[in-house]
Amino acid sequence: MHTTLQTDHCALPVFDVAATYHFYGKVIGLPLINAFEGDDWGGKPWLMMIFALPDQRQLALCALRGARRPRPDDLPEDVRHFAFSVASAAEYGRWKRHLRAHGVGFAEEDHGSQQSIYFKDPNGVVLEITTPSSAQQATADPHAHDVVKRWMEAERG
Repeated sequence: MHTTLQTDHCALPVFDVAATYHFYGKVIGLPLINAFEGDDWGGKPWLMMIFALPDQRQLALCALRGARRPRPDDLPEDVRHFAFSVASAAEYGRWKRHLRAHGVGFAEEDHGSQQSIYFKDPNGVVLEITTPSSAQQATADPHAHDVVKRWMEAERG
């Protein structure tokens, strides 16, 4: 079956509702478009804040009352992250200045064809702002399957 899938929303955990509400609404500048609450998600009361992304997709930020942050594991923090893109180096520079002005620390990384800044939200979720967009570079590499197969063979071997 060949179905064209598109990202609809991304759901992220929330451990500090007030800081998250401020961070995504004021610092990142996403509009809050909906909020839902209930009394039993895994046995806990819950709140879901829905923020709109510019491409008509959504970011669902989910708080479970009494939930604790997961324990750290041995993976690099940025293995799990959510990435935003901006259209130009000038906009990328404006974001760096904006984050600094809001006291948000970040690290920069040169990926060759892309430049990225990485920072954390109030819940420890790693976020990235990159330019240019990955969509601009989304042509299939004819060797991609070979790279994956080589990795799998090394793991078996």
